[in-house]
Amino acid sequence: MNDEGGFEAFVRRRGRDLWRSAWLLTGDGGRAEDLVQTALAKTYPRYDGNDRSFEAYVRTTIYRTFVSWWRRRWTGEVPSEHAADVGTAGEVDGGLRIDVLRALAELPRTQRAVLVLRYFEDRPIAEVAELLGLAQGTVKAYSHRALEQLRGSVHLSPGLEAPGRESSLASARASVSAPATEELKS
Repeated sequence: MNDEGGFEAFVRRRGRDLWRSAWLLTGDGGRAEDLVQTALAKTYPRYDGNDRSFEAYVRTTIYRTFVSWWRRRWTGEVPSEHAADVGTAGEVDGGLRIDVLRALAELPRTQRAVLVLRYFEDRPIAEVAELLGLAQGTVKAYSHRALEQLRGSVHLSPGLEAPGRESSLASARASVSAPATEELKS
């Protein structure tokens, strides 16, 4: 049972957020759009008017499709010189946002998927493991390795700050550093 008008309204309301999550995974606007469209096409027959549960279903499909595509064919990604503005938190300035996105783009795809789910979407380890088809210990290890790599990223390294951004980068580094010890205890 599906409601075409309700489905279209759902896509208008939630499409940008779905695309943003897909973009964080793929690092490419076109691939993100393909990923979201594929997930919506797969899930459309199950739309029942309950947007909250349907969004969770679509997001699960996005992550599983991403992993499936990645397993089938690795494309040898190269970090982009120009990261798109995906409209994240207002307290972070645009330059820092681009730095974080570039640092994310350098991560292996599975580690990036783990970080997007854990820290951009605030999902618990068990849910991340289920969505990606990984063991919980593997999710913790990938999260730890990815955070370590972000801490060492040239895009977030000291000395590269533009005037006036020193405090923003310091707070970003602190937020990236904070979960690591807590993560290993979980």
